[in-house]
Amino acid sequence: MMSINRFTSGRLPVLLRKSSFYYPRAYLHQTDVFKQNKEALQDSPEVLAKSSHLNSKPLDVSNKAPIKTAQNKIPLAHSKYESSKYELPKWKEALGELVIRAFRLDMDRVRAGPVAGSYYYKICKEQGLQYEDEPLSETAKYFYEDLKLPRTFSQWFQITILHEWMLFVRMRGMPFKYGRNYQQKLVDRTFSDIELRLFEEMKVNSGRIADQYLKDFNTQLRGAIFAYDEGFATDDATLATAVWRNLFGGRKNIDMVHLESVVRYIYSQLYVLSRLSDREFATGKFKFVSPGVKVEKLTPKQEEELKTKTVAKYEALDKDPKTLPSERSRLSYTN
Repeated sequence: MMSINRFTSGRLPVLLRKSSFYYPRAYLHQTDVFKQNKEALQDSPEVLAKSSHLNSKPLDVSNKAPIKTAQNKIPLAHSKYESSKYELPKWKEALGELVIRAFRLDMDRVRAGPVAGSYYYKICKEQGLQYEDEPLSETAKYFYEDLKLPRTFSQWFQITILHEWMLFVRMRGMPFKYGRNYQQKLVDRTFSDIELRLFEEMKVNSGRIADQYLKDFNTQLRGAIFAYDEGFATDDATLATAVWRNLFGGRKNIDMVHLESVVRYIYSQLYVLSRLSDREFATGKFKFVSPGVKVEKLTPKQEEELKTKTVAKYEALDKDPKTLPSERSRLSYTN
């Protein structure tokens, strides 16, 4: 099994082969930390997964659950306010800023809902999301085609859990009262969306049956989080075992190259997350790195340059009298 070093402090320095990241308008992140590296693609998780010569086949999914077509797919939430295309009327925006200022609201708690419960859940959900009349995304191709995972609702849930766990790891690094709030908002949105999908996509017509499914998904979530935590706290073999039991369903004749690829993918994401300051992460300045991209550790000089630039940016933002109350934060940008 490969050995991957863990990095758990600092900002967001990565050298990437390519970057085609999209951020919702409300959390647009303009930064130059994603630098070009023409040699970075050769050892990416995706390339590693494709390098396997074993005849590994996915599970029999001939009796797969129905998937709603893209034309009729349900939104993340029924609230128009969480759409990236929605623009708040100027009078409502001014009123909101006045309320925040007058009551001295803690925006680091307020924004947990839209950031963790909406944006971060959205990017976790999309990693394995697929519809019958839509082509797979790059990340979905990695999971369903390269790793040969079955295209089922349960498998999508396991892919979502994996990505949520990686965010949980970073959330635990935040001050406790904020990190706990972010985790709770992410979990709440996960199960409210799953309930919605059960009724509208999976055509479950019984509330009792839906409750049973939700209890089962809750058990899966808790078990997977515990297993991934144990693996991350011990060694790569234990983490790979957790991936095998949960993501691969513990099936026989698993391709070890695929397991290694997922472990590499996990550590790539965790490295990027570890480089985000609390303020950057809490305001939605993160996007999962594509499996086709290799994440490389920056040199100490590059890290110092990036840290200096980031500190200067937020110091100027905090001192600027034109900075809106909703844009302010008490969280650190130097950690």
